[in-house]
Amino acid sequence: MEVPYLKNRVEELRKKLGLNQEDFAKTLKVSRQTVSSIETGKYNPSLELAFAISDFFGKQIEEIFIYERGCKDEKK
Repeated sequence: MEVPYLKNRVEELRKKLGLNQEDFAKTLKVSRQTVSSIETGKYNPSLELAFAISDFFGKQIEEIFIYERGCKDEKK
């Protein structure tokens, strides 16, 4: 059975700005662990947090979070 999941570009975009996870987390008012979990795909942010992240980077949500169908452990 295919399971939808989100890939994201949060880590890539954060690093482009020279921010560490701790500083980025403080800006978003979440924990560093939350940022880490989002970046590794272990946690999908709430819609409110996804919008906050997209606003921070000045990008559309679709440019940061990519919805895919299929098992994320599946080889492509």
